[in-house]
Parts: sequence; C-alpha cells; structure tokens
Amino acid sequence: MPPKPKGAVKASPDQIQQQQQPPSTVAERTQQRFHATNPLAARVQSSGLSSLTPAEKKTFVYSQLLQPVAQQRIPLSNKSEREFWKAVAKDALPIRRLRDDYDWGCDKSGRDVGTYSLAEHEARSIKQARLTALRLLSQQFGTKRELASHSGRTTVTEAEIEVEKTRRKEMASLNRELYGEITGPLASDPEWDDVIPIVHEEPEDAVARIAYPDDYAEAVAYLRAVMAAKEYSPRTLRLTALVIALNPAHYTVWLYRFQIVKALELPIPSEVAWLNEVALDNLKNYQIWHHRQLLLDHYMPLIFADDAAVAALARSESAFLATMLAEDTKNYHVWSYRQYMVRKLGHWGPQELGAAQSLIEEDVRNNSAWSHRFFLVFQNPDASTPGCGPVEHDPKVPEAVISREVNYAKEKMALAPQNQSPWNYLRAVLAKAGRKLESEGALAEGFVSGLGTDEESVKSSHALDYLTDVYAEQGDKDKARLCLQRLWEKWDPIREGYWKYRAQQLA
Repeated sequence: MPPKPKGAVKASPDQIQQQQQPPSTVAERTQQRFHATNPLAARVQSSGLSSLTPAEKKTFVYSQLLQPVAQQRIPLSNKSEREFWKAVAKDALPIRRLRDDYDWGCDKSGRDVGTYSLAEHEARSIKQARLTALRLLSQQFGTKRELASHSGRTTVTEAEIEVEKTRRKEMASLNRELYGEITGPLASDPEWDDVIPIVHEEPEDAVARIAYPDDYAEAVAYLRAVMAAKEYSPRTLRLTALVIALNPAHYTVWLYRFQIVKALELPIPSEVAWLNEVALDNLKNYQIWHHRQLLLDHYMPLIFADDAAVAALARSESAFLATMLAEDTKNYHVWSYRQYMVRKLGHWGPQELGAAQSLIEEDVRNNSAWSHRFFLVFQNPDASTPGCGPVEHDPKVPEAVISREVNYAKEKMALAPQNQSPWNYLRAVLAKAGRKLESEGALAEGFVSGLGTDEESVKSSHALDYLTDVYAEQGDKDKARLCLQRLWEKWDPIREGYWKYRAQQLA
C-alpha cells in the first residue's frame, strides 16, 4: 500500500514568480494550479527534460509512473515495488494530481468555457448552482404532491402551487440562458408546462405498429402540438433541432423549421452554419439540401443588389460543398445542390470549373464531376442558348470551347481507355457542336485493331461501342453488327442481351 506523502516537490523561482501573476481566464487558473502541484512537469513543458538534474529526472519519472503502478497497470516485483514506494515517500509525490489537459467544455454558443474570465465563470457557476437548487426544490414539491394525491396524509396549498409555478419559470429561464437547448425530457422541462402534447395513438389491431423510442415519441408529440397551434418561437426552433437530431429524415419538421426561420426573421447565415454541422453528420440525407435550397431562395432577394455579398455567399457555399465532397466525392445530393447553387448565384466562373476539373484529376472515373463540368461549360447563359436541351446542337457555343472540350476528353481517354466517362462526354460535346460521331471515328479506331481476325486487339470496349454508331451513321451495318457481335462474344459478354438488342435495332 502506498505510504502517505510528507511534503511536496518545491517549484523553481521562475515558476513561483509566474504563479504570483493572477490568472485572467479559467484555463490559465487551471494551468497555474497544475504547475503548482506538478513543478517538475511544468519545467519539462517549458524547458525540456534536459533542464532537470539527475535526481529531478528520477523524481519526474517516478511521478509519471505513480498512477500506473498504483493501479497495477505496470507489474513490479516485490523488491522493486518496495523501492519504488520508498522513493515516492521520500520525495512526497502525490498520487492524485490535477490534469494538464482538463476540458471545460463549451457553452450554448460554442464558446470554450476555459476562455471565460474568472468573474464570468463565477457568475455562470452561481447560475448553475441556483438551477440545481431549484430542481431539488421542484422535485421536493413533486414528491409532496404525489403523496397528497395517493395517501391524503398531507396537502398542497395554493400558495405552494404558485411558488412552484414561479420556480419553474425561473428554471426555464436559467436552463435557456445556460444551455440554450433541450437537454432532458420535455415533460419535466418548465418551458413546456403550457403545452399539451398530441400523442399518436395507433389502433390495437394495427398490422405493423412502429416501436418509437420514448424520447422521440415525446418530442414528436410536442411537435404536433406546437404545429397545430402554429407557434413560431425560439423554443419551437429548439424543438425542431431536437427532433432533427433524433430523426434527420423527418420531412415535416424541416418544413416547419423553415417557417419558423421566416416568421422570426432569423439571420440566414446563422441557420446555414447550424445546417453545415447537421449535414456533416448526415452525409446522405436529402432533407438537409432541400432546406438549404429554401434558405437560399429566401436569402437571395435580401442581398441581390449587393454583388459583394452574393460573391461572398458563393465562396462560402463552394467551400462547404468542397468539404462535403471530400467526405464523398460522388454524393448525389451535393452535386444536385451544386448545380442549383451555380444557377442561383451565377457562379459560372473559372473557379467552379477548376474545382470540377480538380476532382476529375483526382479520380478520372468520377462521373459526377464530368457531368458538372459539362453543365458548367454548356449551360452557362453567357455562352449558350437559353432553353437548349442538354444534348441539342447549340450554335452559340464558341468553336474554341468545343475544341477544348474534345481535346480534354481525348486526354483522359488516353489515361484510362476503359473509363466510360470521357467517351460519354465526347458524344455529348459533339452533339452540342452539331458534329457527327464519325468526325472522331479515327480516335476510336486507334483503340481497336484487327477486328474479327485472329490478331484482334481492343483496348477499350467503349471505343468498340463508339465505332458501332460511327459505322451506323455511315450506313455500314455489317461493320456495325460485327462490332456488337465482338462485344457480346468477347469484350463485354456481361451485357450480351443489350448488345444483341442493339444488333436487332440495326435491321
């Protein structure tokens, strides 16, 4: 058993002088207390292990081994353990020590409590203590009321009821001020005393009764009540956040939240910042992106005349979308919203094209990035005909753009001939240019040689598919049919039925 310490390791003069300076924040006070109780560790932090004498190094090592040895995480022989505890007693090393990395957590606004001034922290602590005391008194009242209703041995006076009502109002105010979110059952939260929840009752003979978790069932019951009352208030906003945290796919709660944001005229950037956190936790959720689109539709008329504000919004949206795509580069919802955002904000510039190109460079098979590039190049209102279909000939597209995109597709084909994305892209670009596929027939022939012979070589089944359409354009059905036959026989037998269907269409 470890002996009791006799004293403590003395701090160096520099540390004593540092400790004499009063701390200005909670984190600084915590650090000073750690240094006061761990002077050698403080010196190692500031000056390194080499600043200690040999004797101090031994003491420092023993101090680091104290808890592991005391908790028997480091086994020692009987003799070694006796010697260890003898040295600990000699240097008076404390077994229990303050932590250097203590985390004070964050307040309702996300501010680190460790950055609070001492006065701010004292005021917060007083409020927390007051809230705890009020909860205890409220629990005491609840116990008394329950006894009165069951046994009749005691009574609850009208004065006590009024005191409890006042107390619960103060509890709701303190809870809102300190934490700003719903942290427990709504039935016990004073803020919701005036709401009668609407519970969903399923019939006894229901074929498939849904077993909702209790916390979710309660939250949705209160949600039904406030929606029926058409209440748009800060507390209903917090309630929607709770329901969304429990079930992000609850479509109705998202629509209700947007109505609250509009009714309270809440700042859209703040709502978007909250939404970003939810989106990062729910990458595949669709409702998040519809809510974001509604927010943008609502916000744009407010900043439409301010070009700088619109540009700043476009940059922030692009940055967040890049963060989302870093998690999943082929997230369909993100790409769909990105096209909407580009149209809405007029974000057709080279930065957006560069972002799409970077994703293609990272993964040449990212069909979503290819699709977005095509959208940016051929749907830009400054260089395309309004209302022109995605693969309709558009004479307004500059010839230089057509040549650039054709060459870009060729470049990526050379990197990965069996990648279908650039082949599809080339077909669409040629359609926009009003060119026939045979204009790039030589390109496809470069990937195929000796077709139908013993020396047959095909580097890309997509080139063979492309040649099928080239020969069909030229009226050479025999060659087109041969291409399809080689596809189902050797180069793509998985889709044999599809290739045979194509062959029938040639007749």
